[in-house]
Amino acid sequence: MQIGILPNVPKVEKKHYLRVATIASKTALCYFYIGTNPDSLQFLSESFHTGLVADDVKTAKEAIRMNTQLIDVIILDVPYQEKELNEFHSFLKSVNLLSVPVIYNDCHLQNEQKLREHPLVDDIIDLCNWQYDFSSKISFLRKAKEYSLTSKQTKLRLDPPRSFSKRLFDIVIASVLILLLLPLMIIIAIAIRLESKGPIFYNAKRAGRGFRIFKFFKFRTMEVNADKKIDALAHLNQYVANSSGPKFFKISNDPRITKVGRFLRNTSLDELPQLFNVLKGDMSLVGNRPLPLYEASTLTTNEFVERFMAPAGITGLWQIKKRGRAEMSIDERIGLDISYARKYNLLYDFWIMARTPAALLQKSDV
Repeated sequence: MQIGILPNVPKVEKKHYLRVATIASKTALCYFYIGTNPDSLQFLSESFHTGLVADDVKTAKEAIRMNTQLIDVIILDVPYQEKELNEFHSFLKSVNLLSVPVIYNDCHLQNEQKLREHPLVDDIIDLCNWQYDFSSKISFLRKAKEYSLTSKQTKLRLDPPRSFSKRLFDIVIASVLILLLLPLMIIIAIAIRLESKGPIFYNAKRAGRGFRIFKFFKFRTMEVNADKKIDALAHLNQYVANSSGPKFFKISNDPRITKVGRFLRNTSLDELPQLFNVLKGDMSLVGNRPLPLYEASTLTTNEFVERFMAPAGITGLWQIKKRGRAEMSIDERIGLDISYARKYNLLYDFWIMARTPAALLQKSDV
């Protein structure tokens, strides 16, 4: 990795010096890293072809003014300071770079919820433990921001009153359901523990609205380390896709599912812990299903990105129309997600929830 002073950048104090890195690449995109973490720099050097590096936000502004056409993603790896982030957001707006994704490294995180709500930050990840295609993530986040910024033309504007009423409804209903269903959840937890060794809950990173990554909760229905057997079972996948297209994974009579797990899946009781995701604000009661990251990373092109404009949900159009039917195609599933993203509102959510009970009992084991 070659390091040097960027041309035409005014000299600054040594502690605020600016560097440029040219790297043998995996990704042709250019990052702008703000921070001094050597582990983060090592990760970026292994993932990108070119990058700009500044020690702090103040120094970064100098270089950004001169490289607005070069930057594909901005990565913040500095201690959280709300005033500084507010000023940086205003700066990016002034140089017309609001469409550039901004990712925050969670090693400095103290108040995740407050940071996630900040208009500057598009996602929070652990740079040193990221295991997925970074270029796909950046591509998606950029498209999502472009959709949001051109919302009047695309009719995808996030209506604050609509979002507020949906969130209030989610909190009230999820709280009531958790109180009513707590005894049942305790019984399910005991049954899982008695049948097989391993954790009671299945926790995994999923991609929700705007490709936001969060920890997704379910009752464990499979044997431990089931995710590691996906490649070995790929030939049984009910979804047929080419190597470059979108990918979903689901098989009939999955051998990884336990006996208790099969009952929980067929009755949808494995979904109950997601009520806590709803309370946290990761999900809504109604929305598009949050996807495993290996699936979400294949849906970053223009024709697919729209499905991520809707909140992640426990139930949705896919559940009431096609859940449990093995003949569903990838295009059909994505089409249902996009349809919901375009017209969701509280009344539409009521309509979907009213039809959810009939879909809870699956017709086939998929």
